[in-house]
Amino acid sequence: MAKRVAIVGAGVSGLASIKCCLEEGLEPTCFERSDDLGGLWRFTTKVCSVTKCPDFTVTGQWEVVTQHEGKQGSAIFDAVMVCTGFLTDPYLPLDSFPGINTFKGQYFHSRQYKYPNIFKDKRVLVIGMGNSGTDIAVEASHLAEKVFLSTTGGAWVISRVFDSGYPWDMVFTTRFQNMFRNSLPTPIVNWLLARKMNSWFHHANYGLVPEDRTQLREPVLNDELPGRIITGKVLIKPSIKEVKENSVVFNNTPKEEPIDIIVFATGYTFAFPFLDESVVKVENGQASLYKYIFPAHLPKPTLAVIGLIKPLGSIIPTGETQARWVVRVLKGINKLPPQSVMIEEVNARKENKPSGFGLCYCKALQADYITYIDELLTYINAKPNLFSMLLTDPRLGLTIFFGPSTPYQFRLTGPGKWEGARNAILTQWDRTFKVTKTRSVQESPSPFASLLKLLGLLALLMAIFLIFL
Repeated sequence: MAKRVAIVGAGVSGLASIKCCLEEGLEPTCFERSDDLGGLWRFTTKVCSVTKCPDFTVTGQWEVVTQHEGKQGSAIFDAVMVCTGFLTDPYLPLDSFPGINTFKGQYFHSRQYKYPNIFKDKRVLVIGMGNSGTDIAVEASHLAEKVFLSTTGGAWVISRVFDSGYPWDMVFTTRFQNMFRNSLPTPIVNWLLARKMNSWFHHANYGLVPEDRTQLREPVLNDELPGRIITGKVLIKPSIKEVKENSVVFNNTPKEEPIDIIVFATGYTFAFPFLDESVVKVENGQASLYKYIFPAHLPKPTLAVIGLIKPLGSIIPTGETQARWVVRVLKGINKLPPQSVMIEEVNARKENKPSGFGLCYCKALQADYITYIDELLTYINAKPNLFSMLLTDPRLGLTIFFGPSTPYQFRLTGPGKWEGARNAILTQWDRTFKVTKTRSVQESPSPFASLLKLLGLLALLMAIFLIFL
């Protein structure tokens, strides 16, 4: 059984891994190259290499070589949890922008951005319409003379304030919604999604509508962008044709636009420079990992990668759930399937064949949040049993099925069970709106309340029938 565990990286996944190790009686040591958070914290410690010990096939142990203040050291660990994530190396594709070397203004990757003051009275170009690029463009528009936001494929933009003023993720990420989406053909789901996205504002009128609507792309969360566009503070532009000394030329628009600052919000790549390719090999933006965690070919499952996944949901509970399963595998409580089974699944996932139903998670590292976490919870006997709950605790069962899929649900049963989970689930909306209800108001009862309750009951019965048919 593994006892001493090396944890590489002290981000959210690393911290969750430390916690899970301690809960299971393991001894974690966390290595963090920056001077911020860490575990049994070894600050400013760079991991140089993680290699198999000579007797790895018997012990499963690893030698971890580190560097701290110019001095190298090494230690032997029973297991390693790699928690460096997928936002490690800024992706700066300068070769894709002809003339960038002649540009006399300032340019940098979005990772270097800290404060908007540098944009004051400047003409700014932000390249890339992910969440970072959009946030920077909106912030810059309050100070800059002019802001251009360049996108090659567009994106759906949604507000954090969703239907009836509820937080968008608490409405979108529910078991009922997930089951409903996954039961429909993908073209219908895409049509419904487009209709919903355009209910806030028509994306085509703002030059934002995604060109490829068949594959899922992470939506952009920004409450201000439509207002900045409609007031002329942010101008949406196509991709860049050419960069000149003090200007750029966009595709399909011959006019040169003077530019002072270019921000490349072009994303990140990831790598494991401390691991040999024979352990984890990265190809086409993904690694050969069983359930996005374990190298499928290792004879001993003593190395795990945490947080190398892009669920359509929160990465924090995803990483924690991964770590909960991993530590039980390390302790020998849970077993992995045979190598042949794991390799077959990894290869099937790499092919990215769409199922034809639900959202199309076809890009590298994408996963269905609820489906994926439920699968991991099943391995540790911590998945909520909805059918049983509907019989023994119907109020809780209905709340779990129709309400937000919050991480409290993952602590109702199994290892790490929390006695306060049930009450936390039933009162989650109270806490959500405590910060907004700073003025008490009296709501008059609706004459249609009884009718709505009846319709809701009928919808519930239909949903239960569909699930357990």
